[in-house]
Amino acid sequence: MAACIKVLVVDDQFLIRAGLVGLLRAAPGIEVVGEAGDGDEAVELAARTRPDVVLMDIRMPGMNGITATAQILRQAAEPAPRVLVLTTFDLDEYVYGALRAGASGFLLKDSGPERLLAAVAAVGSGDALFAPSVTRRLVEAFARQGAAAPDDEACEPPPDLRALTLREVEVLKLIARGLTNADIAERLYISEATVKTHLNRTMSKLGLDSRAQAVVVAYETGLVTPGAAGGSRG
Repeated sequence: MAACIKVLVVDDQFLIRAGLVGLLRAAPGIEVVGEAGDGDEAVELAARTRPDVVLMDIRMPGMNGITATAQILRQAAEPAPRVLVLTTFDLDEYVYGALRAGASGFLLKDSGPERLLAAVAAVGSGDALFAPSVTRRLVEAFARQGAAAPDDEACEPPPDLRALTLREVEVLKLIARGLTNADIAERLYISEATVKTHLNRTMSKLGLDSRAQAVVVAYETGLVTPGAAGGSRG
């Protein structure tokens, strides 16, 4: 690894936060640049320390992780940090709100040390850290309920997809159905690099910060409906 991945740890429970900080500091290639006990402190520290990755607890007193995620990403200079949400269970309406706000993914708090370090490394290098199908399952669950996440005032209505080309819409649809870039490339008979180009252009046109956000938008705009099969065309 070339440069160290700079990490900001946010959790209101001291013992959990201390454990995360200790684990990260012992790992090669990772530098802990700060730790925060609430959302307000996280926003302030993120602006000051400019981390590559923010490990963000969601359920905190005061400003919760959803609002903190939105503020951090909105105020960040490029390149913006990637937010990795820490949660107790995966089907959590707060996680859904964080994904809408721009978080790059989520990690269960009971994940082992190896999983945590691998997730930080993946996010720090710009990769997806969770299977797209996991995000799809979460989004489907809340799209089916028509649920809006609590304290979700920081999130805007879904964007208009009319700015996208037909191919970009195809790629977005397949991403929302849980396909990887390699799967999409094979399905559409194009290279993985071309898939990434279409995805990057889609995210730029729609003002999105993460692949997870793209999945959410696909469901909220009705491009993909909960329970939809992969389809033959894409």
